[in-house]
Amino acid sequence: MTVRLWDRAALVPVRDGTRTPELRALPPGEPGIDELFTFMRDAELRFQTLKLRIDERTWGARGEQLVSMDVVMRHPGHARVVTSEPGHGAGGQHELWISDGETIRTYAAAHKLGTSRPIRNRPRGLDPREYPGFATVYEPLTPLPMETLAELFVHPAGFCQNVLATGDCWISGSTQIGGREALLLECEHPRTVEVSADRPDYHVQVGVDRVEGLITRLVESVAGEVTRHAAAVHLETNTTLPPATFDFEFPEGTTLLY
Repeated sequence: MTVRLWDRAALVPVRDGTRTPELRALPPGEPGIDELFTFMRDAELRFQTLKLRIDERTWGARGEQLVSMDVVMRHPGHARVVTSEPGHGAGGQHELWISDGETIRTYAAAHKLGTSRPIRNRPRGLDPREYPGFATVYEPLTPLPMETLAELFVHPAGFCQNVLATGDCWISGSTQIGGREALLLECEHPRTVEVSADRPDYHVQVGVDRVEGLITRLVESVAGEVTRHAAAVHLETNTTLPPATFDFEFPEGTTLLY
């Protein structure tokens, strides 16, 4: 069904100085679209640690391509994302993004290039109470690399507000994704997309984990043909992480870029 534009991406409840989920859990049955978007917005607030693996398949001029992304998080601020192309070996085509909440380091194995930079300060004066909802943005508890599937799956608030809410949305049912129950959200012709997908037969299907609110599947299709399929093949929350999970030293021979 079509709903008014959901614009609550930045309106995270704060109780006793701590950000908390507005909805602890979804009620039994099928939620409304606004209710589901609100539940998804607070996904990262429902866990302290996260291990997530995403497999993404795309189809284009070069045929089918597979890229895997391994995400590990510990609130607040600690995150590690490794992006790789299966089949290139353990030391092949992989890229690392790692943050301790103050410094972000990146490393591209194929070129032996690395960076180490402080996290950019967010603009000041962006209190969501002083702006219309559509002009506000979600501020993550633990940032992830922008414009990646890791960011999309774990921090879906902006995607809900700026993309899904601009199309016709409905819940088509439920399924199992990675052994976990997920709701299937369909979106017909969202109007805030890349130019290449700005056509009336563009369709998005999103799988939403019913317990955590994370996105666990993203399927994009044009004229009934799937062009992108990304799914969480492994998901663990509140699991114990080894002490050295977020330790990293640049390999010998790395060229550091500013």
